[in-house]
Amino acid sequence: MIIKSGSLIKNFSDLEGVVIKENCSIGPHARIRPDSKINQNCKIGNYVEIKNSSIGNNTSISHLAYVGDTKIGNKVNIGAGCITCNYDGVKKNKTIIGNKAFIGSNTSLIAPVKIGNNVKIAAGSVINKDIPSNKLAIRRPNLKIY
Repeated sequence: MIIKSGSLIKNFSDLEGVVIKENCSIGPHARIRPDSKINQNCKIGNYVEIKNSSIGNNTSISHLAYVGDTKIGNKVNIGAGCITCNYDGVKKNKTIIGNKAFIGSNTSLIAPVKIGNNVKIAAGSVINKDIPSNKLAIRRPNLKIY
C-alpha cells in the first residue's frame, strides 16, 4: 500500500493493496480493494467501494457508490448511488469513463461499456451501450401510475 503526502484517510476506511496519490480525501467508511489506484486530488467519500480500478486526477466519488474493474478519467463526477455492474455471471467486464464525464445519481453502468469524454448521464439511467463523447444520455423506463 502506498499513500502519498497530503492525502487524508478518514475514520473506518479499509484500504488494501492500493496506491493513493497526493492530496486525496478518502472516507469515512470507504473501502478500496487491491489493484486500485487513486490519482491526485480525488475525493472518495463515505460508503464508496472501489475494486481493481484506476481513478483519474480531480475526480469525485462522494458517497454510496461501487466502482469495480473500471478506468475513470480526469475531472469526473460520479453521483450518489452509482454502480458499475461488472460481473455477468461468468466473467468480470470493464467500464471505461472518459475525462470530464458527469454520471448522475443512481446510475447503473452495465459493463462492458465505454463512456466518452464530456458525457453527461441523467440520474437514474441504466446504461448498457457505449456513449460517444460530448453527448447527453438518458435511459429510464416510462412512469406508469395505476
